[in-house]
Amino acid sequence: MTKHLVLAALLGLGLITGAQAADAPLKVGTTAAFAIPLEAAVAEADKQGLKVQLVEFTDWIAPNVSLAAGDIDVNYFQHIPFLENAKAAAGFDLVPYAPGIINNVGLYSKKYKSFDELPKGATVAIANDPINSGRGLQLLAKAGLITLKPGVGYKATEDDITANPKQLKILQVEAVQLVRAYDDADLVQGYPAYIRLAKTFDAGSAILFDGLDHPEYVIQFVIQPSKKDDPRLARFIDIYQHSPVVRASLDQVNGKLYQVGWKE
Repeated sequence: MTKHLVLAALLGLGLITGAQAADAPLKVGTTAAFAIPLEAAVAEADKQGLKVQLVEFTDWIAPNVSLAAGDIDVNYFQHIPFLENAKAAAGFDLVPYAPGIINNVGLYSKKYKSFDELPKGATVAIANDPINSGRGLQLLAKAGLITLKPGVGYKATEDDITANPKQLKILQVEAVQLVRAYDDADLVQGYPAYIRLAKTFDAGSAILFDGLDHPEYVIQFVIQPSKKDDPRLARFIDIYQHSPVVRASLDQVNGKLYQVGWKE
C-alpha cells in the first residue's frame, strides 16, 4: 500500500471515529432530586434527534468521581460552593458549564408557627456537611435567631456564631436525613425536593425560605474543561433551559419553590 493510500485510510478511520463520537449518547449524571425534569429534557432531546442517557446516582460523591473519570459527560446536582469543596478535597479538574435552577431551602417546624414561639434551648437540625451547614447557618441568621461574623458567607461554621440569644442547640445531621429530624427537632433546615420525595409534610410550609438571597447556590451543569465545545452539550442545555415541556416538569416537581438561574 502506498503512503498516500495509508494516509487516506487513516483519515477515513478518523472521520468514522469522529462520526461515531458525535452519534454517541450524551451521558448526564444526576441524583433523584433533579431526575424528573431531566427525564423530560432527555425525551425532548430524543424528539430532536439528540441521544442522551441519564445516569442516576444515589449519593453526592459518585457523580463527580464518575465525571472526573470520563464515565459521564456532564453532571447536574451541585452548586458552586459544593463543587469548590469537592475540587479542594479530591483535586478534581471540573468546571461549571451552565446554570440550572436554584431550589429554595427553608426552616421548618412541626411544633411552632413562628420564630418568636421558639423557646430558649430549642433544638435546631441543620446539615452536617461543610457547604450545606453554612447555608443552614445563614438561614438562621436571616431569621434573626443567630448572628454570624461579617463576610463568612457559605463557609460559616458554628465557630462563626457571635450571638445566639435563644441559646439554640444546633444538631448537625446528614442533609438527606433532615426530613426525619422534622419529628424530633424544634426547627429543621429542609430541602423541598427531598421533602417531596419523603412525602411526610408540606414542602411549602417553611417559616422562612432563602430563595435567591444566595445565587451561589444555583445548581450547575458541571463538566471537564475539555468538554466545553461539545455541541451535544450545548444543545441539551438549550433544551433544558428553554423547552416549555421541561419548564412544565420543573413547575410540577418544584411548584413555586425554585427560580431559574439563567437569563430568560
